Amino acid sequence: QVQLVESGGGSVQAGDSLRLSCVVSRGTFSSYSMAWFRQGPGGTDREFVAAISWIGGHTYHADSVQGRFTVSRDNAKNTLYLEMNSLSTEDTGVYVCAGQYELKITFYSGITAREYQYWGQGTQVTVSS
Repeated sequence: QVQLVESGGGSVQAGDSLRLSCVVSRGTFSSYSMAWFRQGPGGTDREFVAAISWIGGHTYHADSVQGRFTVSRDNAKNTLYLEMNSLSTEDTGVYVCAGQYELKITFYSGITAREYQYWGQGTQVTVSS
């Protein structure tokens, strides 16, 4: 069973930066497309944030984070990252990483929660003004 463990969340001020990490174990990380989703206060639906493909390193970012967030991966370390800059209060939420074996990542594929089989527990990000 593939396991995903996130870290790096915290409480920051608007305009600050954070880097989230997601370590994957019990699976061939390089064969999994990975993504970040976030869930707002009150248990709202998971919102797509960014994804990176298992081959070629193609990335896709939601419009709401384009230019501020960057998803990346280090296959040697079995780790997914999300670099978050210029954080705003609207970025507050639980950030969860997800993985799916050999999933194609495009503007219409790999951007919904139902496409991913494996999920972490999440890490809380709180941005205050």
